[in-house]
Amino acid sequence: SRNGQVVAPGVHLPAAGGSGIGDKASPEPSSRPAGEVELDYVGSLDNAAKLIAALHRGEKRLVFCDSRRQVEELGAALRAREVTVFLSHASLSVDERTRSEQAFAEARDCVIVSTSTLELGIDVGDLDRVIQIDSPASVASFLQRIGRTGRRPGTVRNCLFLTTRKDTLLQASGLLLLWSRGWVEPVVPPPGPRHLVAQQLLAVTLQQHKLGDQLWDRQWNGLAPFDKSAAPILRFLTEEGFLDSDGGMLFVGPEAERRFGKRHFIELTASFTAPPQFTVLSGRTEIGRTDPSVLTEERPGPRRLLLGGRSWQVTYIDWLRKRVFVEPADGGGIAKWMNGGVAGLSYALTRAMREVLLGTAPPVSLTRRAEACLAEQRESDAPDTVHPGGTLITRVGSDVRWWTWAGYRANATLAATLQSVTDPLQRPTDSWLRLCENLTPAAWRVARENVGENLVLPDVDRRAVRGLKFSAALPERLAVATVAARLADFESARSVLGESARFQYDG
Repeated sequence: SRNGQVVAPGVHLPAAGGSGIGDKASPEPSSRPAGEVELDYVGSLDNAAKLIAALHRGEKRLVFCDSRRQVEELGAALRAREVTVFLSHASLSVDERTRSEQAFAEARDCVIVSTSTLELGIDVGDLDRVIQIDSPASVASFLQRIGRTGRRPGTVRNCLFLTTRKDTLLQASGLLLLWSRGWVEPVVPPPGPRHLVAQQLLAVTLQQHKLGDQLWDRQWNGLAPFDKSAAPILRFLTEEGFLDSDGGMLFVGPEAERRFGKRHFIELTASFTAPPQFTVLSGRTEIGRTDPSVLTEERPGPRRLLLGGRSWQVTYIDWLRKRVFVEPADGGGIAKWMNGGVAGLSYALTRAMREVLLGTAPPVSLTRRAEACLAEQRESDAPDTVHPGGTLITRVGSDVRWWTWAGYRANATLAATLQSVTDPLQRPTDSWLRLCENLTPAAWRVARENVGENLVLPDVDRRAVRGLKFSAALPERLAVATVAARLADFESARSVLGESARFQYDG
């Protein structure tokens, strides 16, 4: 046999024996990847719309946003400026998205505004330019997006970043710093998918009508986590009536029928869930879906929606069937959706943002506006939030913050681990967590010394557990542990604990 060889020009593979997997980025920059990338700070979404309408006329432009609301608001702003614009996001109907994508593929001087739905897998024809509003959350997403351009001979990949806030300018700068070093996030499966074990046990019993109570693990050839370690989950399913046991065989029980049996157990065929939405109809044509809060919140004047980049007047709401009927309106409207999943940036990206605040600039073209905004942040924000020698603990009045720049998951882990000195009512951010207002350097040292290697899983809101599909088919402690494990980042938390912490109090 011959040794395999990976051919990937410009990509530096890990040394032999290394796994290549990790969540830390090398601080040493390598040669910058090919591509024309420009970073701008425009201050608002309306200013972004003005620039997009004025720049690159006659070209086909794909604009990425990182929320459906932003897609709708930008689409409406571009349409108001008489730009030929199409929209694509997950809450638009399939027909609406298909019409937009087909029209965009056939047109020339036009813009399509999209969430990550157009990152990959959909052919939108020959693109001239990619524009990113604010910043994606990962280098992997950026690679997919910039890879939409530069496919014609004689052209290069390109991306223009239009950031609307100071924090997203910093995030985009950190992301481009990682990209310039050839770093990309490792692919890591979610830890401990116990809820999927419960789902699969129910699904295979339904499929085969019965399952041997001593042979069930053979369905997966002993593959973890579907091996004998899943016995506590099977026992819970039997005790709670999700499965019936008779003569050494398991059958679908009444509790499984009650919770998942509607429409021929269709709920067992998908492992994820989504917040409830109302279908929006204009006559018999489905436009898309909207969040129920848009229909229930008190607002002055007529109730209007923004969907598909157009304004719609609500004429009737069918609460039972979750349908809302609309007619075209001359302007205005609300675009809003609830987001699920774990929010927050990674350790690597947040640390890259810290580097930018400390003076490192991403090796891309920065406009004068972007340079001025970053310079202002380095002058006004950096002295109170970053320190080159480690982390920073600051006090402003009674507000004590530990500036870790470790990402949300690591900070949530640190807050749970250092409960004696952290504020129990806080929600950690990507860059800092709140400490007790009476904290002293001596108490801090004691708390750090008592940790050792004993890191603690983050605290879990019970609402987050309910958002985990099939959590009802798990013992409560296992459901909580499953969600907590997805919120934790032990490796990054240990890295932060290994750094020195500098106290910097006002006054």
